[in-house]
Amino acid sequence: MLTHLRAAGLGALADLGFRGLDNDIHDPVIVTGYAASRTHKLTPGQKDANRALAVGRAPVEHGFAHLKNWRILTKLRTDPARATRLLRALLVLTNLEINR
Repeated sequence: MLTHLRAAGLGALADLGFRGLDNDIHDPVIVTGYAASRTHKLTPGQKDANRALAVGRAPVEHGFAHLKNWRILTKLRTDPARATRLLRALLVLTNLEINR
C-alpha cells in the first residue's frame, strides 16, 4: 500500500491504528495523530494537530458510515473499477438524500 501511494505521489490521513506503518519521517505517506498516555500528556500543539487531522478525516468517515446503509454492498462481487463508479454514485445519492 505504501509503495503504491508513494509511486502515485499521494498520501493518507489515518487514525492511530496506523501508527508505525510508515516509518519514513522525512517523506511520510501516512499521517497519523499523536497519542497520549498516562505518563505523557499531549502539548497544546499536538492537540491542535490531532484536531486538524480529525477535521480532515471526518468527511471520509461520515461517507463510509453512510455507505453502510446500502446493504447491497455486502454482496458486491465485481472488479474494482466498477465498484469505484458504483460507490461514487451511491455517495452522490446519499449526499442528495442527507442534504434534502
